[in-house]
Amino acid sequence: MTCHSCRIECKRNGRDRKGTQRFQCRQCSKTFLEPQEKPLDGMYLPMEKAEMILALLLEGNSVSSVERITGIHHGTILKLLVLAGEKCERIMAEKIRNIRVTDVEADEVRSFIGKKEKRVRPEDDQNLGDCYTFVAIERNTKLVLNIAMGKRNQQTTDVFIEGVRHATAHSHFQMTTDGFGPYKSAITNTLHDRCSFAQLI
Repeated sequence: MTCHSCRIECKRNGRDRKGTQRFQCRQCSKTFLEPQEKPLDGMYLPMEKAEMILALLLEGNSVSSVERITGIHHGTILKLLVLAGEKCERIMAEKIRNIRVTDVEADEVRSFIGKKEKRVRPEDDQNLGDCYTFVAIERNTKLVLNIAMGKRNQQTTDVFIEGVRHATAHSHFQMTTDGFGPYKSAITNTLHDRCSFAQLI
């Protein structure tokens, strides 16, 4: 461990209450804690418990049932779920790049945030209501190439197809979607140089 100010090697100086090694600078007497990896971004949840919570959620358990099983507050469970989702999104963006594909299928999964679309009022937050998860899957390998979440409109479709372009290599493939209209312009404008496009209705 090197002192941030003096740039000289520090000596060991016992441990704190949590067992983390302390260091002290020989010159300025400042103390430092040993750097620690924080995969949960400062959450105090033990890693084993976090893995168990995520495993239960992946098995299809509700947040309430996970709370009952683990004894962890639902707010902490939701915070962990958001954190894991953000990390997965970053990993996917880094790793799923220039993949050679032959058949890509795209579809949307419908859900809602807070309330159903017909119950959303003009004064409500416009993020409430229907929410669609767009998914692109390589048919042969079952690899998820890209996902996008938002309203079922042209804007979300354009973002989604742009992500598919970044994920796929510059080689010809077949792209099949449902009959949703905005796919036509999004794929024609973004993937025209690398795919044949068909809609299965």
